[in-house]
Amino acid sequence: MSDLSRISIRDVMRPEVTTVDGRIDVLEAMKVMKRVGATCLMVEKRDEHDEYGMLAFSDVAKQVIAKNRAPDRVNVFEIMAKPVVSVRPDMDIRYCARLFERCGISHAPVIEGEKVIGIVSYYLLVLGGLPDLDG
Repeated sequence: MSDLSRISIRDVMRPEVTTVDGRIDVLEAMKVMKRVGATCLMVEKRDEHDEYGMLAFSDVAKQVIAKNRAPDRVNVFEIMAKPVVSVRPDMDIRYCARLFERCGISHAPVIEGEKVIGIVSYYLLVLGGLPDLDG
């Protein structure tokens, strides 16, 4: 990232977004994560006045595993982050990294209009922001 070229969130985001109902249990959510290869899931709005939620691996580690709770007895809505900080697809990845640091988050939905069009994470920011790693 030493050159001055601008890289936007749209260039590095994961466009595949998996959404679940907040009423499912954490065990089922983890099965979904494993099946789709995701480290976080978006949680559906209950209605048009609601906000999106997000469930990340870290939520499960901190609020289920560390507290010795049974994942099949904890609902996603009990441990998810809500409301979530979101980013715009045209945001520069440098600003997104700063936002993550200031807010203490590692993932954010990418929202265009009222629709979630992707997910961005520190992992994707780093991989997308570094010079060609294949060379």
